[in-house]
Amino acid sequence: MAILLVLVTAAVVVVNGFAFWGDTFALWVDDALQLGAGVTGIVCGVVVARRVRGHQRWWRVLVAIGMTGWSLGQCVWSYYQLVDGRGLPSPSLADVGYLSFPLFALPALFVLARARARPDRERWQPAQWTAHFGVAVVLDGLVVTGSLFILTWTAALGQVVQATGPDALTWAVAIAYPLTDLVVVVVAVLLVVFDRVDRPYRANLLLAALGIVALACSDSVFAYLVSIGAESMKPWSDAGFVLGPLFIAFALLVTPSTRRRDDAGQAVGVDWWQVALPYLPVTAVALLITVQIVAGAGPDGVEVFVGALVVFLVLARQLLSLLDNRLLLRRVYEGQQALTHQAYHDPLTGLANRALFADRLDRAIEQGAEGPLVLIFVDLDDFKEVNDRFGHAGGDVLLHAVAQRLLSCVRAGDTVARLGGDEFAILLEGEVDAPQAVADRIQSALRRPFAVHGTLVPVRASMGLVVPDPAEPAVTSDVLLGRADTSMYAGKRLGKDTTVVYHPSPDGPPDFPSALRRGGLPEGFALVFQPIVRLADEQPVAVEALARWTTRDGTSVSPETFVRAAEGAGLGAELDALVLDLACREITAAGIDLTVHVNVCASRLGAATLEESVGAALDRYGLPADRLIVEITETVPVPDLAAGAAAIRRLQDLGVRVALDDFGAGYSSLTVLHALPVDLIKLDRALTTGVRPDRDAALCRSLVGLCADLDVAVVAEGIETAEQAELVTRAGCTTAQGYRFGRPAPLSSLRLSTLSAG
Repeated sequence: MAILLVLVTAAVVVVNGFAFWGDTFALWVDDALQLGAGVTGIVCGVVVARRVRGHQRWWRVLVAIGMTGWSLGQCVWSYYQLVDGRGLPSPSLADVGYLSFPLFALPALFVLARARARPDRERWQPAQWTAHFGVAVVLDGLVVTGSLFILTWTAALGQVVQATGPDALTWAVAIAYPLTDLVVVVVAVLLVVFDRVDRPYRANLLLAALGIVALACSDSVFAYLVSIGAESMKPWSDAGFVLGPLFIAFALLVTPSTRRRDDAGQAVGVDWWQVALPYLPVTAVALLITVQIVAGAGPDGVEVFVGALVVFLVLARQLLSLLDNRLLLRRVYEGQQALTHQAYHDPLTGLANRALFADRLDRAIEQGAEGPLVLIFVDLDDFKEVNDRFGHAGGDVLLHAVAQRLLSCVRAGDTVARLGGDEFAILLEGEVDAPQAVADRIQSALRRPFAVHGTLVPVRASMGLVVPDPAEPAVTSDVLLGRADTSMYAGKRLGKDTTVVYHPSPDGPPDFPSALRRGGLPEGFALVFQPIVRLADEQPVAVEALARWTTRDGTSVSPETFVRAAEGAGLGAELDALVLDLACREITAAGIDLTVHVNVCASRLGAATLEESVGAALDRYGLPADRLIVEITETVPVPDLAAGAAAIRRLQDLGVRVALDDFGAGYSSLTVLHALPVDLIKLDRALTTGVRPDRDAALCRSLVGLCADLDVAVVAEGIETAEQAELVTRAGCTTAQGYRFGRPAPLSSLRLSTLSAG
């Protein structure tokens, strides 16, 4: 629509310029068009300024004031021409109005340049104006100014200077138009090219600059006509006085969207017009001088001097561009190097990460090292105690110090990596000392106490050492790391702070975390089930699956111990998935129509692997979803309650119910109950087996009533006596669990007569 209006207006101006309907009427139409364009600019500025704030408002206010002065000048001009009968009324009061526009246009352009679509992007900070950028602005500005000066001098300014006007005031007013226009146009061009304004504001700046250029063109024609003593100005030469205010009006109307745009991933292109724009006036000057030479006139002394200066400035600008390009290439290279380093190095210690270590290990295996290849797996013993004592910041200090000490024990060409947590790996290639001697040196270095927050902390490490057999077929890095990991955990079973060398036929079976890491079932690992009964008749309504592990020598390891070992090895999710799979398989195979409860650590709530494991287990064994209850065990707090609530709803959409275990202990609270849409809570035994029955009963009764209002079922845990069962029954509990109703046992050994559907 805007383009159509401009085209129609331009057509009217051109047609009116031929004065088919007479010079007098054409003059009336011409002045009316100019005044109408000016009033349009005022109205657009005022209307839009009322709807916006900040810089967006003030630059429009300034332009509207300037256009008001310009329009008043146009009114006076029209009076002089149409009523008073003057030819070109200059100097006159109209000049005061016309010349007031640049006074307001200049600050308006700078205010527009400072307007931002995104408030978080503060501009005009000294740090952003680098030395090269500032010099480039100056050089380009001088090039543009010099070129426009030559064009203006040739078109009008030279004639004005050489003309013998009636008085000094006429000469001063005539020269004021091209000079002020030159300043405003140069500022507009510089802002378009160099300010790097936000994209939403480029349209405003470009339209405003285009309007000012249009005004400048007609002003130059006017100054030229005054300089030669002309008595009239043809309507076609006033086209800039009509189109210029219209372009400015369109600039006032455009309001950028305040919606934040995500520019990530979008290609950053080169605006070639920005690169070429400073040199367009130079091209025009070259063409002008060429035409003058061909015509036999030739440039005068001023044109030659300023032209030579412009050529020198262009050469200096190109030299600066070469320097900028070299600097940019260097920064790009440095940025690529930094990104590569970040991708393949541990940010805490600066060591190689698992990806880089595996790559170097694979490369060493494929290419073959000169001499033995030695792999050492290092795991700090009891590192969790350091975190518990000094916090994670203290643990980070220790890990960084350990990394530096490991580096001091090997050669510059060897690879030391942090695989994750408190696990490190060392790759030795080529001729090295005896592998055991290297391991002993590392162990001795680590035994020296470390300073953590001013406290000396003793550190011990278990290490696994692998020396591949040259006669063995090629193996992968995963195989070698698995062997080193197995040997390291064998050392932990021997009492920690030891080094175990891997042998092809190890004496003992893989330990618990190593078996989990390989996706297998650790030897001696099994599930037992404890019934959950209906208190009214003590009939089972569900069973809870509990994990147990017995070592090869018959030692029963407490769940807290092997769960902590799995968590410390980063295998908590694998353990949860294993228990879930076994529970679904055994309850289905037993043919018992009971619901099964399976514990899951709260830290896994919301992880995609949990939902995938649940869905896979149900599908694999054909267990109905309503017969599975996932118990959230808060050994650690739920990391994100909102995300946890969303994860629970997704599980419920599958048909699986969710329970909150050990409610009233650990991190459980009413806040958690309010935030998580669980189907069931299990009261911690501390609330059901306390030493003050009356107080415990009151608390249980309150919690049960609250849960009833929330439509949340309640199971009382830890019931061992008839008195405790009676207490929770009076409190309103309908289901319970504890030794009173049965100890955990394999499904096959539970009394089948009691495992009927409740």
